[in-house]
Amino acid sequence: MHKVTLIPGDGTGPELSEAARRVIEASGVQIKWDIVEAGADVMEKKGTPLPPDVLESIRKNKVALKGPMTTPIGTGFRSVNVAIRKELDLYACLRPCKWYPGVRTKYENVDLVIVRENTEDLYAGIEFEEGKPETLELIKYLNGKSLKTKIRMDSGVSIKPISIYGTERIVRFAFEYAKANNREKVTAVTKSNIMKFSDGLFMKVAEKVASAYPDIEYEHRIVDNMCMQLVQKPELYDVMVLPNLYGDIISDLCAGLVGGLGVAPGANFGRDCAVFEAVHGSAPKYKGLNKVNPSAMILSGVLMLRHLGENAAANKVESAFAAVIKEGKSVTYDMKPDRNDPTAVGTAQMADAIIAAMA
Repeated sequence: MHKVTLIPGDGTGPELSEAARRVIEASGVQIKWDIVEAGADVMEKKGTPLPPDVLESIRKNKVALKGPMTTPIGTGFRSVNVAIRKELDLYACLRPCKWYPGVRTKYENVDLVIVRENTEDLYAGIEFEEGKPETLELIKYLNGKSLKTKIRMDSGVSIKPISIYGTERIVRFAFEYAKANNREKVTAVTKSNIMKFSDGLFMKVAEKVASAYPDIEYEHRIVDNMCMQLVQKPELYDVMVLPNLYGDIISDLCAGLVGGLGVAPGANFGRDCAVFEAVHGSAPKYKGLNKVNPSAMILSGVLMLRHLGENAAANKVESAFAAVIKEGKSVTYDMKPDRNDPTAVGTAQMADAIIAAMA
């Protein structure tokens, strides 16, 4: 019996989480769910989107499945997703991007893995608001250092920390993942031609770590060139390891290659805990409509089962999922050739079809 924290999320999160839970249970794996609430809906009740019992549950159970949560744009509380990663030091974000026959896309046979550093870079959230006294003092200090380009006094400022420690462990994670999963190549991605002391550090440390894995091919790419390469010839790439911001952007690009965020699972790993979640957001406008594609949540459940050592169950779920997608009948509207196709099914009904396929 596995004990797993289940965080339903908000918006469409609860219905997606329920679909994934039912599919996982239908695989035959015995799981005792510890259900805790977080997100925008809880903010109204408890004054915080991340109550202490959520982190306590994850620390106790070591594994969590999390539904999508809303992050306000430009104002309000910071991302709950980022807060969980920081609090639990979930330094490695794993985002596989795999094409399944039946998914509508211009690309076929794409099978890429993004390994994104999760705790540093601009997502560390070290920011100074425009016009604040501390911001003005920082700008005066930096301008006093005779910068080639002076910072305007009406600027907002973000700081981009990238450490040797953080880089070493994320690059090592990427190589260990490649080794364990019979992957042949790891590509580090930076903008080290411009940001020589932050991205340049990431590049140099990645090269050093790569030397300890002679059986796995290693290369480095500049991030803008990497975007072009992925669109033109994704088949040349395998595992990519990136600093936080580039990892977020490139993982969305790769999701687009295989059909979109609706089929993009994700996992976050630390030394002690792991949290599995869909890459996409909570889509609050579809809340309660039984309409949103549950594929990403279900595939995140597959990643969770593999982490728990339940490989037979994971293969069972993935095979059933692939069969339903290939058949193309019991899928949500976004997976139909015509998004207005009246034969499209709802979130719950697609989960039902996958459960039936397992039987």
